[in-house]
Amino acid sequence: MFKLFALALTLVAGVAHADSELHTDLPLAYLEQSQSDARNEPLVIFLHGFGSNEEDLFGIKDALPSTWTYLSVRAPIPVQPSGFRWFTKTPGDGDYDGVTADLRSSAKLIKDFVVKATAKYHTQSDRVFLVGFSQGAIMSYEVALRDPALVRGIAALSGSLLPVLKAELKPDQRLGKLAIFIGHGTLDQALPYVSATRANEVLVGLGLQPEFHGYPGMNHTVSEAQLSDLKAWLQKSLR
Repeated sequence: MFKLFALALTLVAGVAHADSELHTDLPLAYLEQSQSDARNEPLVIFLHGFGSNEEDLFGIKDALPSTWTYLSVRAPIPVQPSGFRWFTKTPGDGDYDGVTADLRSSAKLIKDFVVKATAKYHTQSDRVFLVGFSQGAIMSYEVALRDPALVRGIAALSGSLLPVLKAELKPDQRLGKLAIFIGHGTLDQALPYVSATRANEVLVGLGLQPEFHGYPGMNHTVSEAQLSDLKAWLQKSLR
């Protein structure tokens, strides 16, 4: 489980106010940072990993432009003692995969959340990004590759492309406008580095052009270097 606040990062806080209240007016519970008069600002939606919660990735916003809108979402399935997950892992020792019913249910919730959040915060789908870690990265692939018009791009941090999705992907010209950032540590002990390289190969085979970053010596976490790369990619993707 990734805890951003445990990292030794030097981040400069933005001027926007981060609301500590858990909001429940959209299909998934979430934390929010936004400008009260924001119009057409980029919208970044964070999806946490297994066993964590909406607080986990929210600190990433402090490394990104302060005028943008940031939402950090809670996954729908509880995990004892106090965490949440997006899906249940399928039994067995094969490739990491997820129970289909969970994947479909969570993907629908995320899709509905994105559509309603895009309207609520007065922006457009080509200015919306999903940033997911671990299971959250997996769900970012699951949502965006099936419905690429929903967002401008996704950032998959320490994630993987599940076999159930890979088997169903086909070339689709709608995918051409989807920006993808892949960031993964070479010493990831939870989802091995090869998970990222294989996902990259599949996406390139579909005609996509992911921006791939491998981080030597990094395990299942997020580094300051990765946040710097993520910020640059987000800004470039909006041009």
